[in-house]
Amino acid sequence: MILDNLTPVGLDPILSLSAACRADTRPHKVDLGIGVYRDSHGETPVMVAIKMAEARLLEQQSSKSYVGMGGNESFNESMIGLLLGNSKAAARTAAIQTPGASGALRMLADVIKLSSPDATVWLSDPSYANHAPIMKTAGLKVRFYPYFDPATKLVNTAAMLDALRQAGKNDVVLLHGSCHNPTGADIDLETWKNVTTLAVSQGFLPFVDMAYQGFGDGMEEDAAGLRYLVERVESMVIATSCSKNFGLYRERTGAAMVVGKTLEQAQAVKSRIMESARGTYTMPPDHGAALVDMILRDEALRANWMTEVTTVRKRVQALRGLLADALREQSGTNDWDFITRHKGMFSVLGITPEQAQAMRHDHAIYLVDSGRINVAGMREAQAEQVAKALLAVVQ
Repeated sequence: MILDNLTPVGLDPILSLSAACRADTRPHKVDLGIGVYRDSHGETPVMVAIKMAEARLLEQQSSKSYVGMGGNESFNESMIGLLLGNSKAAARTAAIQTPGASGALRMLADVIKLSSPDATVWLSDPSYANHAPIMKTAGLKVRFYPYFDPATKLVNTAAMLDALRQAGKNDVVLLHGSCHNPTGADIDLETWKNVTTLAVSQGFLPFVDMAYQGFGDGMEEDAAGLRYLVERVESMVIATSCSKNFGLYRERTGAAMVVGKTLEQAQAVKSRIMESARGTYTMPPDHGAALVDMILRDEALRANWMTEVTTVRKRVQALRGLLADALREQSGTNDWDFITRHKGMFSVLGITPEQAQAMRHDHAIYLVDSGRINVAGMREAQAEQVAKALLAVVQ
């Protein structure tokens, strides 16, 4: 009978870590798996700006009626402004609110499949764990370009650009806007310029995933590469998330953007994305988008929010410094200083799956088998413990 042939799939390698950590009875356990920010008390707090906006929304909101397949259109405009700033390309950009960035990735993948059924999406090696599954589920082919250099723990720019010279008019090149997940190693502005030159000359479609704006060098600084690119290509697509920089993880607030040759073209593509949305979830949830829009349009709330994001960013940078210092002191080498050169929440440590498993089993330090750690999940007092465990499994 139908359904009788289905068997359980394996546990998600990232999401299952938190459950395993919660079940661990060792008091010194540390969860560096799932990508959420935690404060010095180990909590993921609600931002003050969000609390203030929620209080205002509770007072002002007069209806819970449907908002439409495009979601909150004022939010859509606000997000275009946040990502693209004063870029002239904003005038030819259309957006749709989506259930998180994953929803944006899927909606954009669907419209790419509709437009070019045989398209290939190029992903960095490695890339966000859900990039390839989303693209493949949408029916697109996936190919990887070299990105992370295991020796230097930084971007192998020459290999990356050499591979992308093979991408053509039926290809899509997916780039991380900032704070590369999982490695923490970002391309510099010069590389953004080189990728832009290749996109213009070879005709591939740039696809930027901007999930951590503000967590790298700053809100404007993190968007510099994207803004350089968007001003110079005829068209591109963008996925963005409010999970991290607004702390709205559970509200699933994101947006999919289309930059067209003209605004009319962008609006036409948007109509196709909404058609795809109608066939899946129909409409996105409203709450998070209403809060974000309120914050971005209110000068005082926006200033408060920007201060909070700056505080988070500087604290994560300080955590990187603490961990690198502890590793340097305990190992007597500067082999781990690359951690301070990485940006955002994550770093790939360059350890084996067996060593990552030993970190969990022997030391109660929970991280992904790929060696990715969520630095933003660590408390200051845990840096020495994490460093000691790491050196114990690699030496």
